[in-house]
Amino acid sequence: MQHNPLIIALDTQDKKEALKLVKDLKEHVSFFKVGLELFTACGPDIIKEIKQEGCKVFVDLKFLDIPNTVRRAVSNLVKLKVDMLNVHLTGGMEMLYRARETLLKEGGTNPPKLLGVTVLTSINEDALQNDLGIKAQLDEYVLHRAKLAHEAKLDGIICSPNEVKIIREKIGKDFLIVTPGVRPQWAEKNDQKRTATPKEAIQNGASYIVIGRPVTRAEEPREAIKKIIEEIKNL
Repeated sequence: MQHNPLIIALDTQDKKEALKLVKDLKEHVSFFKVGLELFTACGPDIIKEIKQEGCKVFVDLKFLDIPNTVRRAVSNLVKLKVDMLNVHLTGGMEMLYRARETLLKEGGTNPPKLLGVTVLTSINEDALQNDLGIKAQLDEYVLHRAKLAHEAKLDGIICSPNEVKIIREKIGKDFLIVTPGVRPQWAEKNDQKRTATPKEAIQNGASYIVIGRPVTRAEEPREAIKKIIEEIKNL
């Protein structure tokens, strides 16, 4: 394991709780995810305060809108010096190109990593085909989306641990693959449908694994994260 692949999801509305988690865990992990719940409760200031703790921030807002709107939203996050952000791949190629173009133009010598969301980990094959009307096998559809992101020159994608292996095989080693839906064997799955353990996700080729409630809702978050690090340290 050449780098620390853990990203802790700060899935809370409480700014004090989020910052306490950052301060308590930054000894063991340097990357934290700010999603819709925390961002809509606290706004851009939460990003600034996490950065002030010397940590990296992945802003998980899954931008999906017309190209110009997404371009402006990406520009705003670049100004906040985030380290990673994402767009939803259903927005189409023009949206993806404009987002990438903005990063390269405004992000300086070390722009944020731009990821494309493939299919939410709460979606299983039945929901994909019957609810969304997409008549394809789930892994094939995720791979199609991943190829779209690669063609648009995004840095990588977000997918469940179940699709990591095929994407890594088909697209190659330099493509970032970030996986939510990671649950240690001792944790509950909650609302995630497509899950794997941290060890399985890393072995399949994940670049980063996003872990939230198994750590942040644990009685002792530091002990929980130590258990996860122990599981993956020799991979």
